[in-house]
Amino acid sequence: MRREAIDLFRGFAILLMVLANFLTGVENLPAWMKHAPGVGLTIVDLIAPFFIFAIALTYRTSWQRRCQRDGAKGAAEHFFERYVAIAGIGFFLTILDVYIEGAVWREPWGVLQAIGAAGLLTLPVIALSWPLRLIAGLGVLGVYQFLLQSRWLEEVRNASHGGLRGSLGWGAMLILGTALADFYNDGDRSRRRFTLAACAFLGSGAILTMSIPMGKVWVSASYVLVSVGASGLVFQIFEYVSENLRFRPAVLSAWGRNPLVLYLLHIVLLGGFVLPAAPGWYARAPSWLTALEALTLLGVLSGIGLFFQKRGWYFSL
Repeated sequence: MRREAIDLFRGFAILLMVLANFLTGVENLPAWMKHAPGVGLTIVDLIAPFFIFAIALTYRTSWQRRCQRDGAKGAAEHFFERYVAIAGIGFFLTILDVYIEGAVWREPWGVLQAIGAAGLLTLPVIALSWPLRLIAGLGVLGVYQFLLQSRWLEEVRNASHGGLRGSLGWGAMLILGTALADFYNDGDRSRRRFTLAACAFLGSGAILTMSIPMGKVWVSASYVLVSVGASGLVFQIFEYVSENLRFRPAVLSAWGRNPLVLYLLHIVLLGGFVLPAAPGWYARAPSWLTALEALTLLGVLSGIGLFFQKRGWYFSL
């Protein structure tokens, strides 16, 4: 049975991701609408973790269904190919961005590469019970934090989404998310445990900030734990609204069922705002024009998503 709350939450995450990408190049914005440049946390810093958690909610159940159909080996091959493909698309887009915009060449890394790497790191442990995945996730996070502080700090800070090294942090986030998701997928009897576990992640991450600064630029341990907990609690809002209030916006569902294709389409449409060499059109546009452009971008993509949903067209790897 398809859980509508997951589609809504995934749609919310990808819609925010598209909006955040659009706003990245806009100069006249308050700090809370941008990524924290160092130590700190803004709402924008939680968007990628929301999407990671949306993956976590279905990773193990999808794995189990695939195992029943194709066996463990077939399932492993499918998931391996899926996340390699996601990372590969990310590499292509990063290289294309450098070529088109003449950007400074850095490590070819971005959000899709981080998602792909996280999926690959989670694959070897997804068949384990949630306690073992919890231990594995904390172990990966502990090793990563040690290496971050002792050797990798500058390299991770200077790379998009932490680069290849930072993928250990994103991988730990996804592994821990799958452990938390088990409480949700076990049914109503475990929902209270889900809430308590999410609060435990959030609280432990907040306490950890006293010794480990929280920052997305480093994908630090405190950031990872806070992100897992916050993602779980925000998802519960969607669960409550969907199941108790029966409020299920079709537009969010449409985004949630075709996240990859809408994300890729937004990159094409974004060029119409970013590429024209007129600062007043995008980078230094007045607030009213920025809002109009953002609404146009989201409106066009939402219309495409709703059209796909009406036709029953769903694209996935």
